[in-house]
Formats: sequence, C-alpha cells, structure tokens
Amino acid sequence: MNAVRKYTQEELNKTLWSAADSSRSSLAADDYMKYVLPMLFFKYLSDLSKKRRAEYAERFGKDEKRIEEKMKLDRFYLPPKASFDNIYSIIEQDNIGEEINKALHKIEDANKEKLEGVFSADFNSESVLGKLDQRNKMLRHLIQDFYKIDLSDVGEDVIGNSYMYMIERFGAGAGKKAGEFFTVRNVAKLLAKLAQPKEGDRICDPACGSGGLLLLAGEEIEKNGSKNYALYGQESTGSTYQLARMNIFLHGKDSARLEWGDTLNNPLLVENDQLMKYDTQVCNPPFSLKKWGAEHAEADKYKRFWRGVPPKDKGDFAFITHMIETAKPKTGRVAAIAPHGVLFRGGAEGKIREQLLKENIIDAVIGLPAGLFQTTGIPVAILIIDRSREKGGANEKKKDVLFIEASKEFKAGKAQNTLAEENIDKIYDTYAKRKEIEKFSRKVSFKEIEENGFNLNITRYVDTFEEEEPIDIKANLKELAELEPEIAKLEKQMDKYLRELKIK
Repeated sequence: MNAVRKYTQEELNKTLWSAADSSRSSLAADDYMKYVLPMLFFKYLSDLSKKRRAEYAERFGKDEKRIEEKMKLDRFYLPPKASFDNIYSIIEQDNIGEEINKALHKIEDANKEKLEGVFSADFNSESVLGKLDQRNKMLRHLIQDFYKIDLSDVGEDVIGNSYMYMIERFGAGAGKKAGEFFTVRNVAKLLAKLAQPKEGDRICDPACGSGGLLLLAGEEIEKNGSKNYALYGQESTGSTYQLARMNIFLHGKDSARLEWGDTLNNPLLVENDQLMKYDTQVCNPPFSLKKWGAEHAEADKYKRFWRGVPPKDKGDFAFITHMIETAKPKTGRVAAIAPHGVLFRGGAEGKIREQLLKENIIDAVIGLPAGLFQTTGIPVAILIIDRSREKGGANEKKKDVLFIEASKEFKAGKAQNTLAEENIDKIYDTYAKRKEIEKFSRKVSFKEIEENGFNLNITRYVDTFEEEEPIDIKANLKELAELEPEIAKLEKQMDKYLRELKIK
C-alpha cells in the first residue's frame, strides 16, 4: 500500500470519487452507489483496524492473545480474514463477489450491536451486477482503486464529509430517485440552521434518508463547541437506512438511534409505549406521498391526526402532523420542507392549516427558489413550527407569522439551481431577526391571515410586484416624428425596386 498521507477534505473527495467513478460499468447511479459506499465503509474499517493492530503490536510485541483482546475492546472489531487486504489478496478468484459477502457478514457477526445487517448489498448478485465476467471486472476495478487509498489517518469529520459528498455526487446522477436518499446539501444546511438546535437537544428526522440532514443539525450545535445532543431517525427504505447507519458511524455518532420502518404507519421511535418527544425536528419528507396510509389514520393508536386526516393521495400534512405531535409541548421546534400546495390547498388540508394557525404555532413560511432539487423543478417552501408559541409557552405572546419570499435567492446553474452561502445567510438572518424587508419579508397578523381564509400563499402577503419604468409618451412621439421622413424615404425606395422587378 502507499505510504500514509494526510488528505485534505477536497483531496479525499476527489480521490474517492475518481476511484469509484473509474470502476463504474453500466449500472444506474443509485444502484452503483449501493455497492461503492459499503466498499468505502469496509476499506475505512479495515485501514483503521490495521493501524490499531500495528499500534498494539508496538506495545505488546508478539503477544497475539493480548493484542486480540485489546482489538475486541475497540469501537469495532475485524475478525481474521475479514479485511480489505485479505480480499485484495484473492482478487483473481472467480468467486470474489461471494468472498466479499463472507467477509462483510463476518464483520457484522463480530459487531452485532453496532453493525448487524449494515452490509445489505449482495456483491455476488447477477441480477444487479451482471454475469460473472462483467461482475468480476467491476469488482476488481473497485477493489484495486480503493486499495491504493490509505484511510487509516483520516479523521471522522473528513471521512464522514467525504461519504456525504459521494452521496451527493451519486444523487446528481440519480435523477428523481435522488430524493429517496438525500437532500441537496445547501438546502439541508439552511433547514438545519433554521431549526436552531441547541445544546442538550434530542434531534429527530422521521424520514431521514441517508442521514445527512440529521448530521447537519448536530453540526449546528458543535459549531458552539458542544457535542451534547442526541440523534434519532427513521427511514422506510432498507438500503437507504443502511446508508444512514454507515454515515452516522463514520461521523462517530455511535449512540444515535436509527430505525427501519414506515414512520406514518409504524413509528418505531417509542419509549414507555408512547411516541418519543423531541426538542428539534428537521425533515424533507417525500412530496405529496400517495397511499401514505390515510385509511388507518382515524384508528392511529397515538391519536396523531386529531386535527383532521390529510388526503389519501397527499401525505404532506401527515408528516407535518407527526412532527408536531412528537415535538415537546411548549418548547419543541419543527423545520420541514414541503411543496407549496400545503400553503393554500383546501379541504382537509385547509382545516388542518386553520387549526395550526389558531394554535398559534406556525412561526414562519419561507418560499425557496425553483430548480433546487433533482426530484422536482417546482419551488418549495419551508415551514417553521414553534410550540413555544402555544398557550403556556415562553413565546405565547408572539402572534404574527413571518413570510419570506426567497424565490430569487439562488445561484443559477445549467441543470440545477443552488443556494449559495450568501443566500443561506440572508434567509437565515431575516428569519432569526424577524426582519421586514420590502419585497422580501413581512410579519403578518393572525387577523389578516384569517381574512384571507387561512391561506398561507406567500405572495398574498409579500408584494413582489416590480414597477416598470414609466413611459415618456412625449419623447416617444418626438422620436417617431423624427423617424417618419426616413420611413417615407425607405417606402419610396421599396416601391421603385418592386416596379423594376415587375418590368423584368
């Protein structure tokens, strides 16, 4: 292997992506990702284990029994013949995919509490990876490319950020499927800031994807020098849930609790037979989810849908309702992304919206630009729910709703628009200071919203109309008069040409 070197974040991102991308065959981005990221995780565990074994060997010499005992007490344990180096040594075997599976299952068995089931991809799958020759060619390239990279001296923050970088790069090629496993980083970053998590918080994402948004919320607390917080998440797609587990582990958040299942129909984050309550929740739930389980909502054992059952083909308010009901009474905060329809649609959604406004817990409505997501070109909104505004809460006297019309806050791109740092800062600063800025933000009273039928469409409250420059009619008439002789001259010339053509 190469000598150990210190990678900068940018260098490691580039090196890992280059290694992964050069080995790619005809697999779709979202399928290929399910093999590359576990392979990266495997390589990181192997390199770290190899480094620790060498350190123990320096201390205990040839006392293999003592070394093995110490290795088993570490954060994780790689059993014999379950390392990346071992796989590299048998790379030419025809059953290399099968051997990778065996090594990964050994690692899971030796670390059941932390890693059981985390390697869900089948590296010997003909249906996904193709026939033996094609499959082996791809796997060998991937093993060879990753073998050249020594991750033993890479810190948790750097490897964790590289993992999230890889997810985002794969997401860029996955089109609409990208929304199943990640939220665009800068949108997630804005959402995490708006949630305003604080030291000691329980933070949850009930549709956590690969865990990036959850980790960014934690980072907001770490910026102030504290690591005192707890992370919780639930994800319905099995392969995505395993990506989240790897992501959380790589970031050193072993105590985080993640569950695999459907949050709306089978919430698994429970304690004492009740839904867990959180200080802060962040979420980018699937937009207008069809068949979300409306038929079971009336009989929900946790009585989450007492404000009304959202439409069966639009699960937006089902997720929002769940988050409100699992936010701590009188203190909990929710920051969620939603399609604009939740702001103005009538029927059951209109009644739920009216109830939330009457409870005085909608703190802000923020409109984002179009084209920020691979999954949709439509503009979306962020809802900030603050339960400290309800009766008995510290902010119960705050009665207005802050509307921010940020649809023009973006950096244009060919395939996708992005939120630049200055856009994030402007939106957050406006929210945090509850600023009123002409054509951008405005605080609106409950009375005005009530008069508008509890419609939260942002442009009803923030006037974005740009006046056109006034037309100087006199100047235009003068200019026209000056042009008339010239026009007459051109008309005569045209007449002459036409007569000549007729003669010919």
